[in-house]
Amino acid sequence: MPIFSLKIAPEEPVYVISVVCKLVNIPVWTLRQLDKAGVVRPKRVGKKNRLYSLKDLKRLEYVHYLMVQKRVNIHGLKVILAQSRAGDD
Repeated sequence: MPIFSLKIAPEEPVYVISVVCKLVNIPVWTLRQLDKAGVVRPKRVGKKNRLYSLKDLKRLEYVHYLMVQKRVNIHGLKVILAQSRAGDD
């Protein structure tokens, strides 16, 4: 039985980049490139630290699927994700 229970909103940035790379199986340098390209936007704490939310992790799982299974590059990811966002509106 857990000592305490935490309820964290899906949009709350709590995961550091080293944890995210293990959870979604994407190398740290790729996560940085995805951030630079605007595919995912983690919250910045200070100048260097990136914090990812659960919502970001779900998006990165989909990105990993596209990159590994469908062999999509970062430019292709931006196009696919922009189209899926447009379809959500």
